[in-house]
Amino acid sequence: MLILGIESSCDDTAAAVVEDGRYVLSSVVSSQDMVHAPYGGVVPELASRRHIEMIIPVVEEALSKAGVTLKDIGGIAVTQGPGLVGSILIGLSFAKAVSYTAGLPFTGVNHIEAHPHAAFLIEGRAEKEVPRFPLVALIVSGGHTTLLHLTGFTEYRIIGQTLDDAAGEAFDKVAKLLGLGYPGGVAIDRLAKEGNRKSVEFTRPFMAKGNLDFSFSGVKTAVLNYVKGHGLATGPEAVKDLAASFQESVVDVLVGKALWALEATGASDLVVAGGVACNSRLRTRLTEAARDGGFRLFIPPPRFCSDNGAMIASLGYHQLKKGAFGTLDMDSKPTWEGF
Repeated sequence: MLILGIESSCDDTAAAVVEDGRYVLSSVVSSQDMVHAPYGGVVPELASRRHIEMIIPVVEEALSKAGVTLKDIGGIAVTQGPGLVGSILIGLSFAKAVSYTAGLPFTGVNHIEAHPHAAFLIEGRAEKEVPRFPLVALIVSGGHTTLLHLTGFTEYRIIGQTLDDAAGEAFDKVAKLLGLGYPGGVAIDRLAKEGNRKSVEFTRPFMAKGNLDFSFSGVKTAVLNYVKGHGLATGPEAVKDLAASFQESVVDVLVGKALWALEATGASDLVVAGGVACNSRLRTRLTEAARDGGFRLFIPPPRFCSDNGAMIASLGYHQLKKGAFGTLDMDSKPTWEGF
């Protein structure tokens, strides 16, 4: 069964064709980084306009790279939230239109729930080790920092989430404060490799054991207050040290709470996904923790950590198998019997 996955929750227009929820036949992403870079963050109106321009070319390219047409597709999966309302509406409206005209079933997918499915994706036909249920998933991105306990492909419960800023949002705002540009996470990761992680002891919020929720507004404010009090007059070395110290505080929290979640649930597999999962320091710390702690760690390659259509198609496949069809809100609906 081939599923066309469409993702437009924020500033990336993405589409992919995935077979049986696992095998990636194509994955195409149109980034808007250059559109939003002058503003230091995503501008919702500009994101929506860019999605309108790119969604048809991106879907056409995904189908072409997979060597298929809509006649070969068995269903459509599309992000229905959370995210920027304007951006989501474009992808969702497009998917509904294609569903109606082509007579294909579609399903709306929760963007956060889809991220862990990136760990199950396989490019080509070479089999690989994949996570086993039950598992813990740490979703860490620009808009979300969430811990999930998954007992199946579509069965999960939220066991921790951010109470204010997401980790990725904190990265972007601190990068803007330090004059590093957008996207901020990449810039901080690069500079931090040359900095002293112990230069400044920033706060590690909500680190009482057993508390699986997150809060990153405090560390962001701590960096702001430090810059106000000390400035950046000492030159580029000071910026490197600040970047490294800030990054270490965030990584300490993410790693610590992921380990507590494994302990609390009894799971032995940890999946980490979302844009911040590309961070090299986070990957290193988690790899060390897995080696020392005896649990299995699964972090998708960077192209599947950030927003993509393949993860949407993967979760959509399992939803459609369970009969979770979306509605078109029209009087005349195609029949999807026999899926």
